Amino acid sequence: MLIEFLQKINGMIWNIYFIYFFLAMGAVFTILTRFVQIAHFKDMLKLLFSSKATDSGISSFQAISMSLAGRIGTGNVAGVATAIALGGPGAVFWMWVTAFLGSATAYIENSLGQIYKSKVDGEYRGGMPFYIKKGLGLRKLGLVVAFATIIGNGFFLMTIQSNTISVAWTSALGVSPILTGIFIATLFGVIIIGGVKRIAKASEILVPVSGVLYIVICAILLALNWSYVDDVFLLIIKSAFGLEATFGGLIGSAVSWGVQRGVFSNGAGHGMETFEGSAAEVNHPAEQGLVNAFAVYIDTWVVCSATAFMILITGMYNVEGAGVANIPGVGAGAEFVQLAFESKFTGFGAIFLAITLFFFCFTTMTAYYYKTETCFAYIKEDLNLGDTSTFRLIVQFIILIFAFVGTIITMETAWAFGDLAIGSMAYVNVIVLMLLLKPALKTLQDYKTQKRNKVEVMTFDPVKLGIKGADYWEEVAGRQNSSNHYEEEVSSKVYGDKVLSN
Repeated sequence: MLIEFLQKINGMIWNIYFIYFFLAMGAVFTILTRFVQIAHFKDMLKLLFSSKATDSGISSFQAISMSLAGRIGTGNVAGVATAIALGGPGAVFWMWVTAFLGSATAYIENSLGQIYKSKVDGEYRGGMPFYIKKGLGLRKLGLVVAFATIIGNGFFLMTIQSNTISVAWTSALGVSPILTGIFIATLFGVIIIGGVKRIAKASEILVPVSGVLYIVICAILLALNWSYVDDVFLLIIKSAFGLEATFGGLIGSAVSWGVQRGVFSNGAGHGMETFEGSAAEVNHPAEQGLVNAFAVYIDTWVVCSATAFMILITGMYNVEGAGVANIPGVGAGAEFVQLAFESKFTGFGAIFLAITLFFFCFTTMTAYYYKTETCFAYIKEDLNLGDTSTFRLIVQFIILIFAFVGTIITMETAWAFGDLAIGSMAYVNVIVLMLLLKPALKTLQDYKTQKRNKVEVMTFDPVKLGIKGADYWEEVAGRQNSSNHYEEEVSSKVYGDKVLSN
């Protein structure tokens, strides 16, 4: 009964009009930013390691690691498999399109996160609730979004990640879902109690290591089947436009599921990937906007593509609407990928994926918690609350319960909760992004101007740009201007003394 209700609501949220609107919005942002995702690709790579962590903020690399922790998870494995099962191979093409357009969207929303960030309890905090409040002046909506993010990330989305771990461990290792739930909840509790610094440190290590290992094994599998890569690529392209006879009737499903799973995986547009980038220590908001735009490429064009090619090359997939049942009795999800691995690495593939999925999904859970923690800090600051330690413990306890529950519920229920959370937040965020487009574009233009003038160290003065509500950057610019004025005075006095002495 519950699953039917959730699926009905999700059908209304993820309707075809919203899907096309999402693509259109990305296209508009791409044009207005003059193809920022291509024009500044070199800058994206350079800026990855350009900043260092401080007492107040994390480094750009830590920020993108945390962002990738939120992006690279079950969406890159089970999400890709589901897209193929429901939309056919053509869904992969639309995931690629969503990533390309979404990279521009990611720049917009993450630069806004930096523009309107705050320093709360000595740490940088920012994200969708902050730019709603400061950029649009809609304080109450900011509070609603903050509470919704806590529920969406802290409760609903947690179930997808822990469920994927549980399914993989049960299938490959024979571990009981209850034991998996106890283990995950215990380990997760240790991590989240340590706060944002421990989360950033864990992500900085686990995300690159697990991601590289996954890509290496995928590359080996593809190398063993290199002669089929061209055929699979053509299958994806032809299926995307209904030119493949078997999947010709799935054009609408390919677009719908490709975009939906693409958005779930790369995180561009729904606002939930704006929190980590806002915590970075940077000299200019555009810098982190570009770094996070690059994260979309890594997520979809690298990790998701590797998963898709493995599934399609090995033939370990079913497509419901086309009547394709290469592996009868297997439902859509991570099992497609497990069987793909196992078909080439017998006795090792399924176990390797179970371990890799644990790291992918667990780091994603820590990223979800960070977003929850940031929204908690926002609520505390906005409502001027006093001691909230007891309430924080209650929220943490509920989060751990959902992490445990995710291991014992069905995969369909877990994904239904997740789709509801992502979809509902996306509706609000896309409207907000369009309303705040001007500050984001001004910031990009300011970055390009300083770069063109070969400025050694970027600065950002929102007052000069006519951007209101960026109080953190106003203070920074004020200190810089004060310092420069003082240096000019000193220089003038010294120069005057020299003249007098002559």
